[in-house]
Amino acid sequence: MAGPQPGLPMQIKSYKHNGQLHRIWQETTVLKATSKRVIGANDKTLVTESDGRSWITREPAICFFYTKHWFNVISMLRNDGIHYYCNISSPFVYEGDAVKYIDYDLDVKVFPDMTYTLLDEDEYVIHRKEMNYPCVLDSILKNNIDELTYWIRQRKGPFSHDQVEQLYELFLTYRS
Repeated sequence: MAGPQPGLPMQIKSYKHNGQLHRIWQETTVLKATSKRVIGANDKTLVTESDGRSWITREPAICFFYTKHWFNVISMLRNDGIHYYCNISSPFVYEGDAVKYIDYDLDVKVFPDMTYTLLDEDEYVIHRKEMNYPCVLDSILKNNIDELTYWIRQRKGPFSHDQVEQLYELFLTYRS
C-alpha cells in the first residue's frame, strides 16, 4: 500500500487497546514520509472524541509518528515557545489515508525549557487491568519512556526547536 504523500491531507486516528476508536484529528498535512516516520502539521483542525464531542486545536502543531518507536510527539507552537505532548502509543500504521495507532494512556508533557512530566499513570493502571494489557507491553512501554526522555534531554529529533521551526515553515508553503 502506498504511503502518505507530502502536501496531501491525512487523518490521525487513535484507538484504545480494546480496538475502540479514541480520537480523530480530521485533517493534517503530510510534510515528510518514509517507511519509518511520518511528519504532519495542522492548525485549527477539528478533533472528534469517541463520545462524539468535538473541539478545534488552538495552535499550529507538528506531529511525528514512528514505526519503530512506541510513542508519537506533537510539537505545539505557542506564543511562549514550543510545547510538546508525547503519547506513549503503539507504532503507527498508515491505512486508508490515516495514521493509526493505539494510545496507551501515558503521556509526557514537555515545556519550552525542556523540563518534562509523566502524566496519566493512574489512567494507565486502570486501563491495564480493564483491557488486560499483556505483561510484556508494560516492559516495552517503560523502555520507550526511557528512550523518549533521553531524546528530550538530548533535544533529539522532534525536540530540536530548529527542526520544528523549519517544518512549520514548510507547512506554511503548503497552505499558501
